[in-house]
Amino acid sequence: MSESVYVLEEDLISSRKIRFLNYLIDYIFTYAASTVLGLVIPALVKVLDSVGLTGFGFWVFNAGSWMIIFLSVLMITAYYVVAEGVFGSTVGKFITGTVVVDENGNKPGWGIILKRSLCRLIPFEIFSFLGSPSRDWHDSISNTYVVNKKDLENEVKLFHEFNLIGNTELN
Repeated sequence: MSESVYVLEEDLISSRKIRFLNYLIDYIFTYAASTVLGLVIPALVKVLDSVGLTGFGFWVFNAGSWMIIFLSVLMITAYYVVAEGVFGSTVGKFITGTVVVDENGNKPGWGIILKRSLCRLIPFEIFSFLGSPSRDWHDSISNTYVVNKKDLENEVKLFHEFNLIGNTELN
């Protein structure tokens, strides 16, 4: 007997409103984290300078705007990779009760999460949510979906319970 595989249904995909709220919350979180980092680094430089380690401070205060942009992009990409790779959701998705899954409702692997996060760097990708259905390019290219976690869990549970109908238990 072959085992059935759950396939995600379109009606589980999060709405544009929820996706935008996820983005807004994540933007506020990463902006706040960047601000805190911007306050901590000068203090760290001061401590390192006091013990004779001046190289880091020299590098920080002489970094050009391109270096700051590069580090910002790196930090935001790392945020998405780590949050979605470890937890399956970012701060925004956690607050809205959504998660990132593959077409079978499973948490994607690290390679897919990395691909998804790097796709966010595509110019004008942020406007891709205006298309239909509400799947951004980073979703469609990586073949991932953002869904409500509780609705997905209920749907998967029903799917597996349905598949048990007619099966006999062996004791």
